[in-house]
Amino acid sequence: MAHIVEVSDADDPRVDDFRDLSRADRRPDRPGGRGLVIAEGVVVVERLLASPYPVRALFGVRRRIDELADALVDLDAPAYVTDADVMAQVVGFHLNRGVLAVADRAPAVDPADLIGRSRNLAVLEGVGDHENLGALFRNAAALGVDGVLLGAGCSDPLYRRSVRVSMGHVLRVPFTSLETWPDGVKLLQDNGFRVAALTPRSDSIPLRAAGLEHGRVAVLLGSEGPGLTDEAIAAADLAVRIPMSGDVDSLNVATAGAIAFHAMNGG
Repeated sequence: MAHIVEVSDADDPRVDDFRDLSRADRRPDRPGGRGLVIAEGVVVVERLLASPYPVRALFGVRRRIDELADALVDLDAPAYVTDADVMAQVVGFHLNRGVLAVADRAPAVDPADLIGRSRNLAVLEGVGDHENLGALFRNAAALGVDGVLLGAGCSDPLYRRSVRVSMGHVLRVPFTSLETWPDGVKLLQDNGFRVAALTPRSDSIPLRAAGLEHGRVAVLLGSEGPGLTDEAIAAADLAVRIPMSGDVDSLNVATAGAIAFHAMNGG
């Protein structure tokens, strides 16, 4: 069972992992920081507790810690209980969700291992917006994607905002980085994957005609603005577009991803 510890002093060093999250230079989940995984809210904290990430501690108001009682039975870590005012002083802002948890990172997944055990994958290039990244992971979890491969220019999926927007699903969808880009696409092809680059180009194949539901398939998705680079599209086996009406020429990358993921699973 988690060790319940009362905290009444905002300067208590035991809650330093949760301190000053509103200041970019102090956030432990920022690049160059301590690299901790931070979960916010009861639902996301529960998913962190059920994930492979080693939980260091929880910090929250009594009501939220009590809501997590069943999930804390097997946890050997402190759960710091405080009031909303002290919590706001520590965190740096008022947290409506009332509870946080921090964890160390799990060991990185080997790309070859993830590819070897998957049937369908999402491959991202230049997805730098943390909210879009989190939404992509939530869509991947909901629509049966086995994992996510990160190409050049992607943000950290374990950034606090990405974890929150994904509703914690980034903690359960396996992901890893491809060390070379776009040459890393060949690793997929060497393992029997057909790689489809999602692009609005008029000469690309309409989604319904692409047959993404057959065999092992990886869908390439590009950045929110320019989309996939010419090099990434050239490395793919085929270019696929989502037909659109009117003057709309593109979709938000998370929305486009959801449509493609649904197609990969026979939707």
